Amino acid sequence: QVQLVESGGGLGQPGGSLRLSCSASGFIPSIYSMGWHRQAPGKQRELVAEISRSGTTVYAASVRGRFTISIDNARNTVYLEMDSLKDEDTAMYYCYFRPDFGPLAWGQGTQATVSS
Repeated sequence: QVQLVESGGGLGQPGGSLRLSCSASGFIPSIYSMGWHRQAPGKQRELVAEISRSGTTVYAASVRGRFTISIDNARNTVYLEMDSLKDEDTAMYYCYFRPDFGPLAWGQGTQATVSS
């Protein structure tokens, strides 16, 4: 079973930056992807970005060009650099680990709030 520990988030200003990180531990298979979903108050959870161990990325249209996801395979850690923040980026951000086989694992979530 995989455990995820998230860090980062907090308060950011419009136009500013925040950085999230998520480290996986436990039984780590050789093929997996990691990524982030987010959920704003009153809205459904949505995919933000995903990256495979080989570096293939997927971004939501709403964050493409502003957010950058990266992965450190040696540390089984994924990062989300959030730049050019907008008010609508305010949400709880959830890290996930998606193995090639087996169930997804989710982090507990970290809050990111964009406000001046």
